[in-house]
Amino acid sequence: MNKDFPRIITLLREEKGLSQKRVADDLGISQPLLSHYEKGIRECGLDFVVKAAEYYDVSADYLLGRTANRKSGQVVISDSPESEILPSHHSAKTGIINALNKKLIINSLNIIFDILDRIDNKGLSTECASCMSSSIYLIFRAIYSSNPKNSQNIFSVPEHIYKSKTQALQAISLGNVENISCGLPVQEYRSVEQTKRPELSNETIESIYGNLSGSLFTLIRDTEERLSIGKM
Repeated sequence: MNKDFPRIITLLREEKGLSQKRVADDLGISQPLLSHYEKGIRECGLDFVVKAAEYYDVSADYLLGRTANRKSGQVVISDSPESEILPSHHSAKTGIINALNKKLIINSLNIIFDILDRIDNKGLSTECASCMSSSIYLIFRAIYSSNPKNSQNIFSVPEHIYKSKTQALQAISLGNVENISCGLPVQEYRSVEQTKRPELSNETIESIYGNLSGSLFTLIRDTEERLSIGKM
């Protein structure tokens, strides 16, 4: 089975806010079997692909990661989130995965920034943004620098030290996030008051953010799978 299939059926289910048990019952299979399909442990037959496509109201090509358009075999940019900023050379090979990953990250960021709005602490918001911006900077610069023809003039930090300095900044920002969140002031930034620290759980996150919560839970799960022994 296409390696993109497990991730796509998982994201579709979580997008609708459905449990594995509910979907398994609806599709006439056991919950453990659906779990194996979503984790890529077992391969399903074509009959399940057809059932899943009908169930989620998408095309089989979409489930298999061959198109970013949910209803046909053609790639349609407008079907992707934030489509107006996607490049015109959006490809069928990676388009669906990029679109799903983008949605997963954007939905998770929406939750984080909403939580920051509720906490209403300037220092915490500033340090969170610094930590996230550092990741974007590192990723963009690594991709940009992969082609030696690209001029480094757009960057002011020398190439041989940018990575270590950015990673250090990121670590400092994350440390400041932890300190401010836990009640320790950092330089000119006041700490978060006890009453402003959010009480969160799976249930409260799902209750507040609905379908967005599925993206956050998927991001957490995927990241921790990569952190598992033997996968780094």
